[in-house]
Amino acid sequence: MEAVPARARGYVTGVALLAALSLSRLPATPTPWAATLLLAALYATCEHVVHRRFGGPFYPVLLAGAFLLPPAAAALVPVPAALLSPVEHRPALPRRVWRAAQPALAVWAAARVHGALGGRDAVVRSDFPHALLPAGAAVLAFCLVLTALDGGLRAAAGPVPLRRAWRGLLARSLAAVAVHGLAGLMMAVLWRSPYGPVSALLVLLPMCVSWWVFAQYHRERAAHQATIRALVQAVDIKDGYTRGHSERVGQASVLIARELGMDDDRVEVLRFAGILHDVGKLGVPTRLLRKDGPLTPQERRIIELHPEYGHEMVRGISFLGEARAAILHHHERLDGTGYPYGLAGAQIPECARIVAVADAFDAMTSTRSYSRARPVEAAVAELERCAGAHFDPRMVTALVRALARSGWHPAVTADEPAYGTPPAQRASRTGVPR
Repeated sequence: MEAVPARARGYVTGVALLAALSLSRLPATPTPWAATLLLAALYATCEHVVHRRFGGPFYPVLLAGAFLLPPAAAALVPVPAALLSPVEHRPALPRRVWRAAQPALAVWAAARVHGALGGRDAVVRSDFPHALLPAGAAVLAFCLVLTALDGGLRAAAGPVPLRRAWRGLLARSLAAVAVHGLAGLMMAVLWRSPYGPVSALLVLLPMCVSWWVFAQYHRERAAHQATIRALVQAVDIKDGYTRGHSERVGQASVLIARELGMDDDRVEVLRFAGILHDVGKLGVPTRLLRKDGPLTPQERRIIELHPEYGHEMVRGISFLGEARAAILHHHERLDGTGYPYGLAGAQIPECARIVAVADAFDAMTSTRSYSRARPVEAAVAELERCAGAHFDPRMVTALVRALARSGWHPAVTADEPAYGTPPAQRASRTGVPR
């Protein structure tokens, strides 16, 4: 069961109360219940089909409701879909309430702005281009409310710092919502035309095609991610003493990237970089990874080729972007004594400097068969001691701040036996995280 933090529950409750207040303010004039119920049923159908088949929200019907209905009636449109749709995670109640309250408030605000600017009269008269201004303002209001509520939930649920809870949300969603708003405006105009509501459904056809294309892209991305998981599992099987290490390095890389203020897309790339940083070990002979006793200089040189092997393995995965550079350079040191190329200072890509700190931190704080995990405080002290020589001080400082705020709670631990390797012999070859 995935628990919902108490602060998040309180936040959702407050948003739900605001939504209930907006729903209670029905206009004195007769409410167009037939149009409201029809739009609600259409939205519920679209949500079921689009969300289950393609994923993601589908707002044209909601925004058509904002352009056609009074604010309180428009706010009713998303409620049945939220209450009837299945919930994948538990507890279900706060998630259903959030799914109903957030779009209800957003469409209520959009309808208020649209009505205040005379948009409904322009829709009835099919008055173009004058209908575009109130519709655009309504779409902006809709998007602002959605992003404001989303950021508030992120801040309440944690561990995203308050100053970055809203960062990037509006910029990422505004273009998509604007397209949905244009489709919603076309639906509303056709709805009020002599051809009636049936003609409005024609607008949804090209939207569904675009969503199908979008879904194909996400399926391809999911296939890449499945490949990444398979590679990581293969590394864990081949080099058992690092089992779970890759996932934890990915988590620590995310902490550092978020503390540095990187946007969500780049944070995701850094997560992939951390997860895949040791994938090149698949190209290293298993006998060396499992060898009892110290490595010879020649054997160490072979193991030190694993960043180059890893880079070759992932170079064809285009969406990894700069993660490929992190895989290649995560063992470089700031003073130029690292490998494989002996880069120094700013020559080392920023992403690689992040993964290097995350890698060393997890190597020190993980419980292995040959040694007990160091306390986080001791690992941090060691990182700070090596900052400026081995590690970028800025990355070390970012990790220290992130740990002070949220602690270190890795989701994976590696406590299985390391294929019978004697503890003393294994410990003698781990001066530098591999």
